[in-house]
Amino acid sequence: MDVTTMALVDGAAVITAHILARHDYVVAGGDVAAAVFHALDKSIVVEQHIADGCDVQAGEAILTIKGKAAPILSAERTALNFMQRMTGIATLTRSFVKAVEGTGCKILDTRKTVPGLRVIDKYSVKCGGGTNHRLGLSDMVLIKDNHRRLWKGGQPSELGKAVAAARKSHFEVPVEVEVESFDELRSALEAKPEWIMLDNMPPAQMKEAVAIIAGRCKVEASGGITMANIRAAAETGVDAISLGCLTHSVAAADLSLEIV
Repeated sequence: MDVTTMALVDGAAVITAHILARHDYVVAGGDVAAAVFHALDKSIVVEQHIADGCDVQAGEAILTIKGKAAPILSAERTALNFMQRMTGIATLTRSFVKAVEGTGCKILDTRKTVPGLRVIDKYSVKCGGGTNHRLGLSDMVLIKDNHRRLWKGGQPSELGKAVAAARKSHFEVPVEVEVESFDELRSALEAKPEWIMLDNMPPAQMKEAVAIIAGRCKVEASGGITMANIRAAAETGVDAISLGCLTHSVAAADLSLEIV
């Protein structure tokens, strides 16, 4: 119950308002914001001027909302919360995509999303030009460090067997295995996984790992990669770079709803 709006706003009042960008961004979340307004009043008219995945410049209107003032004001903060987070994710993703432009390397998201908002977070990554990794644990086998520690004591020589066992159990999904050394890499390659994840390797080590793999599977780099070193990582020949920062700690875009 919005007690402030109920106390101060005439229930018959009708307004037109814009959602404005205060800086340059890549837009995401227009349809989600519209759904929030329509949840309170289906008669509210929402016009989207900048489509999801497109650039907006500072001062431009992304949406125009027309209808009864009370439900628009009551929905304002929730609609903005969605759009600000989603636009922030899309904008950050676009900056990483541009940083690796021309290398053929894809920017992947992770499962480090807000609980309950994974689909929305991952949609926002796509709006920024990124590529979705696993949505859930059932989408692929991903053998990480804790799995390795529990597989035959985590010996590097056992990784190939771990990949084979995973494939035998779940043949219908691809298998990816995280490696931290060349010994682990060579062991994993014996079982021909679909993906190898190079964990926290510097670019020089990544390049050597890519040479060892020699096209036998796809290669993902992860861990310790920032805007400062992502170009160097992409130029090693890896197929993809995954970045938790796209969704786990993104800064919200500065958007506002202003009544005309």
